[in-house]
Amino acid sequence: MDRSAAYQKAEQLREEIRRHDHLYYALDMPEIDDAEYDRLYRELVDLEEAFPEIVTPDSPTQRVGGAPLKSFGTVTHRAPLLSLGNAFDDGELVDFDRRVRQAIEDVEYVVEPKIDGLTIVLIYENGRFISGSTRGDGFTGEDITTNLKTIKEIPLRLRHEVPRLEVRGEAYMSRRAFQRLNQEREERGEPFFANPRNAAAGSLRQLDPQVTASRALQVFIYSILYQEDEPAGTQLDVLDRLEQLGFVVNPWRVHCKDIGMVVEACREGLDKRDHLPYEIDGMVVKVNSVDQQERLGSTSKSPRWAIAYKFPAEQAVTRVRDIITRVGRTGVLTPTAVLDPVRVAGSTVSRATLHNEDIVKQKDVRIGDQVVIHKAGDVIPEVVRSLTEKRTGGEVEFVMPSRCPECGSQVVRLEGEAAARCIGSACPAQLREGIIHFASRGAMNIEGLGPAVVAQLTAAGLIHSAADLYYLEAEQLVGLERMGQKSADNLIQAIDHSRENGLAKLLFALGIRFVGERVAKLLAEHYRSLERLQQADYEELKAVPEVGDKIAASIVAYLGDQANRELIERLKEAGVNTEQQVVARTSDSPLAGKTLVLTGTLASFTRKDAQEMIEQRGGRVSSSVSRQTDYVVAGEDPGSKLDKANSLGVAVLDEDQFKALLGR
Repeated sequence: MDRSAAYQKAEQLREEIRRHDHLYYALDMPEIDDAEYDRLYRELVDLEEAFPEIVTPDSPTQRVGGAPLKSFGTVTHRAPLLSLGNAFDDGELVDFDRRVRQAIEDVEYVVEPKIDGLTIVLIYENGRFISGSTRGDGFTGEDITTNLKTIKEIPLRLRHEVPRLEVRGEAYMSRRAFQRLNQEREERGEPFFANPRNAAAGSLRQLDPQVTASRALQVFIYSILYQEDEPAGTQLDVLDRLEQLGFVVNPWRVHCKDIGMVVEACREGLDKRDHLPYEIDGMVVKVNSVDQQERLGSTSKSPRWAIAYKFPAEQAVTRVRDIITRVGRTGVLTPTAVLDPVRVAGSTVSRATLHNEDIVKQKDVRIGDQVVIHKAGDVIPEVVRSLTEKRTGGEVEFVMPSRCPECGSQVVRLEGEAAARCIGSACPAQLREGIIHFASRGAMNIEGLGPAVVAQLTAAGLIHSAADLYYLEAEQLVGLERMGQKSADNLIQAIDHSRENGLAKLLFALGIRFVGERVAKLLAEHYRSLERLQQADYEELKAVPEVGDKIAASIVAYLGDQANRELIERLKEAGVNTEQQVVARTSDSPLAGKTLVLTGTLASFTRKDAQEMIEQRGGRVSSSVSRQTDYVVAGEDPGSKLDKANSLGVAVLDEDQFKALLGR
């Protein structure tokens, strides 16, 4: 192939990959499976490596690359990026409407969710992404172009060519990605991020774009700052135009004829916030007409045509009764505050994480302190700060124990790590937590084997490793607390059933450091058997997509350990499945190419099982309902997603109809 033919072929591949990126990220309607996408991408990489001169800046292969930056440059914004004024109750929304109507009588509004992330500005010339920056102080931001290129939701080339376009949006981290990131940081002995917003901001300000690429950031674009073509007439037109150009736009928008509808939309946002896959801290109210926006203008700080309705803070004040340390499955000691029970974010909280020794000192949390707590990511109870002004003098400072509270072994803190670890090889806490993880839903999914049962089994000496589970008999379990014959039989049956799980679940269950659910699935699909994985060396492992130096080294170390090899052999002897059957995604299924949303409780299978069956049949599961959704599957007690489906006219399936589509 000569250079001209290579260039033409590369352009065809780039356009095809861009089209599939748009279908996947913007429309949530993929046409091909991951394997086919990877094949197209690999073909483009090979072509560009053979002909380096044909590489273009907007090629999909250029999203991650180059050496780490020494520092960020600065960008001066074309016009100041103003912040929004705030409304904290219905009355302040009514006051905002009154001020608007003093200047404009006939006005309508658009209400959108206020994403709790980091504001970004993207600039395109002739349809190509040329630079991106943070908001900064509103006048000058940081040039984070290289890092923004790693976010696949940001198009490197627009679907329609525009001479010059500048847009504003929000980069964020989903709740699931945030929890996964903090879990990985805990395993590495690194401090937690306090919330998804901080995690997103920290990820975009990494000097190494490879780090940013690993953080699973997403974006919503919501505003056109400048364009050299026909301007939009309304904010709804702006959102439609952004979608047409290939940007990911939040489908949740409410067109309100009056302020009463605005108030209702904001209340709906407050009701929905805990059920969204991402965090919002309020709703944004905008005058719909762009002409009216320009007539209303702005103050020196904020636009007069928009306001943010801020949700009440989910915080509470309570007292620290004690600070204890919990030993995790990797030996990490986590300080935990024992609290006077207090209601926060819809549940009663009596314990809150303090993460590590440095955080305790940084926040100066002492036993006896009055503290402010909240739910980090609306999930994990966390101490925000101590109310030092309320101290009486009787408070006691926390000291990290030098010996493990579970086994008495030495506690060490390695240089460069925030975590203190128990180094006892026979620590009962590590054994207990490891087995709890092994049996958890994302791992071997052994129903009925929760923390309390595991604690009883280890305390009674019935199990000393995960492999021992498969040698238990019902007679051994009868007599344990709250364990009658029927419960014992059910647990043995659940353990037996878990033998059939594939390699992906087993790899995750083993608790290999840095190997989460996604990496376990990638390894299982690549090697197909645990035996083949055991034969792989460090360099071979590094060649597996998404497996870097640390993961490869961790796998080699784990599989090379004698005790771990013995554990694996006993699991094999017990009949645990150590192979992965890769199910081909069928294109002739009624679900092929369809996007489904699950809501409510299904009687026949778990949410995760339903998702896997949909994906095996060529479908895709989305977390939110939009105009692109093909079906909403409604189980018992469906949430607001059912209402959204009905309002948009999306087809709703009950469980029997869903099973019929699955062919069950």
